Amino acid sequence: MKRYSPFIALLTAVSLLCGCSGKTGGNLPQPSAVPTDYEMETTIPEELNYAKGTVLRMATGYNSPQTGLSFDAETAGGGITLADGVTYHAGELKPTWVEVEKRLNIIIEDKYQGNSAGKELAYWSERMDEIDLVSGSADSLTKAGEAGKLVNIAEYLEIMPNLRAYLEDNPIARMAITGNTDIGAFYLAPYFDGIDDIERVPLMRADWVEKLLDGRGRFYAPECKPISDLFYWPYMPTSGEVCVDVVKPDGSGVETIVKNYDASGNIIAKMNAAGQLSGVSAVNMLRDYIDKAYGGYYGEKRSDLFVGQSAAWDADELVALLRCIVANPQTLNGTDSVQGIFTREDGNNQRRCDMFRLAGQLFGARGLESKQEYLYLDADGKLHDARQEPDAYRALERMHDMAREGLISEFFLSGEEMTSEQLLENDAGFMQYDFNQTQTVYNQTKLQTDKGERYMAALPPVACWHDETDADQYMRFTESWRSVKPTGWAISAAGVADEPDKLCAALALIDYAYSDEGVILMSYGPDAFIKTNDDGSYQTFSFNGTQMPEIAEAAYAELWEKAEGNYTNYARCYLGSTLAFLKSQAFEYQCMSEVGKEGADHLSAAISLGVIRHPELDIAQNLWYTVVPTVFPVTSREMDLLSIYPELEESYSQNKGGSNLLVDAIVNGSGILGTNVAERASAKVREEMGGEEYLQIKQNAWKRLLTCYS
Repeated sequence: MKRYSPFIALLTAVSLLCGCSGKTGGNLPQPSAVPTDYEMETTIPEELNYAKGTVLRMATGYNSPQTGLSFDAETAGGGITLADGVTYHAGELKPTWVEVEKRLNIIIEDKYQGNSAGKELAYWSERMDEIDLVSGSADSLTKAGEAGKLVNIAEYLEIMPNLRAYLEDNPIARMAITGNTDIGAFYLAPYFDGIDDIERVPLMRADWVEKLLDGRGRFYAPECKPISDLFYWPYMPTSGEVCVDVVKPDGSGVETIVKNYDASGNIIAKMNAAGQLSGVSAVNMLRDYIDKAYGGYYGEKRSDLFVGQSAAWDADELVALLRCIVANPQTLNGTDSVQGIFTREDGNNQRRCDMFRLAGQLFGARGLESKQEYLYLDADGKLHDARQEPDAYRALERMHDMAREGLISEFFLSGEEMTSEQLLENDAGFMQYDFNQTQTVYNQTKLQTDKGERYMAALPPVACWHDETDADQYMRFTESWRSVKPTGWAISAAGVADEPDKLCAALALIDYAYSDEGVILMSYGPDAFIKTNDDGSYQTFSFNGTQMPEIAEAAYAELWEKAEGNYTNYARCYLGSTLAFLKSQAFEYQCMSEVGKEGADHLSAAISLGVIRHPELDIAQNLWYTVVPTVFPVTSREMDLLSIYPELEESYSQNKGGSNLLVDAIVNGSGILGTNVAERASAKVREEMGGEEYLQIKQNAWKRLLTCYS
């Protein structure tokens, strides 16, 4: 095991002094006041007291007129009656915010213009005296806070017990919103779209895997395609053994199984050596490999290797399966073609980026699914940028080899407009890497479930991850872990200046959102949308070890009627919840199809039993496992320096209308960069696109953040 550096020893000592051995963040910084352009009362009140009926002017929402505090004309029409029995009209507050008014004894004046976070703040930037709260991107809110336009919420933590406790329990949340490391100031309330849970996961047509792999005897199909022109070569070993921890099939515990390559050989090496294969012979070769490599562990239910609770699949096994999938379309959907791996929108750069995120999962490349750009930490606390790491480009080259074999959607390769909804509705796509609830909902809206079609989440693959404790750590690790979102709500300094009631009411609203009651309200909406007992208490179920409320039957029916089962759209457009603060995934879980829940349960068991490892929302002893905060507090001079190299941001954009060289590398390969592709690509970013300077600026900001936290 690698010996930790003096830096880690010091950090560990600081963490222990601060109580960071568990989930406690220790004593938070107590900042002095931030100078502002406005005359404000700087004396901190002892309690959040304010006059009943205090008006809060709120320029807050999510990202559109449909996702604000009030109903827009399009959604409300001539009046819309919801599951609570109330009819709402355009311009009236949605149920969640009607309830906020009641519970906090305030009056909300909705000033939201219906913009995205960044544009909403820009709209009000020179009129901050006209509003009391505003939504914005974390970067823009921090900049406005440093300019004195927003209240430094850190000054008031002593009288905000719920927010304070939350930040102490989740140090990364505090670090992600810190805007001034000299005094520990922060200007926005952290927004979590779910917390401490997995985000994107592999999703597969389980029924197709079962159709090809399960049963005794040999597989036979009257029609199949030949498999030739094989470009992908083994990633996993070709001999020896690899031990893998899996969840027992019944979910009761963990056991270790062995991938025995001496007994079976590597499936990719065997297929490649065979030359041209038929779809039928490829399936039988994969079946035989699974039986021998795992010593009969999966029996006749070989599909469990991929989609079962005890799944242990890796990249090589997936490629072998994909070869079988695309070579047997007649068996699977009765047509001449099947798309292997696709994205939610094959013509949308934002969604196309999911393909390189999957590459990171398959081939153990960190930073391709970072919470901030492409950054990740090594064990010694040094930041790395995936765009400057050869491992990332090697992973993309492997994905390009898969593309050359036709294992990746032809629409993704061409950039043609094609959606997961269309592919699943037409029974034409096998797999994507996306969010479980938003995609498995198609089991009840697009797939013909009466025919046994099952689209569900699979456990992340086994890959070789270099976490710097072992040279070859074969494990399941996901970088896709829920952390602070890069948006939030803030308090206008000019709006509440000389208005202690307004200030206290705004602080009270924010603090309430982090209470147990507030989390439920901000996730589920009011009690009328929740199933209750005769005494008014909630009916609950166990979700990730915690008892959470069940959705009322009327709300569940309305969710499908108005939003086709999409919880997030329903909550934001109709209830007014999940716009900011804390969103529990418990509501979302209940809205999944039964197949979606099955996959979610597999994931939950694997996470709780430690079979799936992930970054932590804490300062881990091995910083490789620490989530990089979503935002770093860079100075204005550092921002100017970063702007010198716009190509670095523009060439690796994850926006809808942008372009991304990582996506291009999957489609076209990196041959344009010459020989030694991975090294040349990473060197180009480092030396020609300002990557070295970029990384130094980020490293300096990270060090300041650590010092401030400590």
